[in-house]
Amino acid sequence: MKKLIALALATCTAVVLGMATPRGGDHEAVERACFDYIDAFYEVKPEYIERSVHESLRKVGFSMWGDMTDYSEPHEMTFAQARDLAASWNTEGTKTDDDSPREVVLYEVLDKTAVAKVTAMWGVDYMHLAKFDDTWKIINVIWQSHPPRAEASYAR
Repeated sequence: MKKLIALALATCTAVVLGMATPRGGDHEAVERACFDYIDAFYEVKPEYIERSVHESLRKVGFSMWGDMTDYSEPHEMTFAQARDLAASWNTEGTKTDDDSPREVVLYEVLDKTAVAKVTAMWGVDYMHLAKFDDTWKIINVIWQSHPPRAEASYAR
């Protein structure tokens, strides 16, 4: 009985440790795609959109800027629109600075799909990524401007 319990405990420990340890290559590649997405806009590099975003991108978002008191109707953006926006959004270099948010959180990376959260100057993007010919690409994005209050509400 003690051997059975020890084996079960060892198996559980190995599973938990295996889940907590990044697998390296795919995690780094997913993270790189997400940072490329941010940097495409921050650094005016539309070629970063081309290497990190799939051509069938589906992006939907809700904005609230300036004096707005409620979020806009959903905005939709295609791959071509994202690439064009990256080429023009920060050409003056005044929309971002060294203190602008630039954060990527990986929620899950499997062998073919991944989920991540990007926090940037414009708000928060939740992304689905997929692996195409050994290259990770962003395929779906839902985003919103930063919430008007300091802290978001989290379901627990």
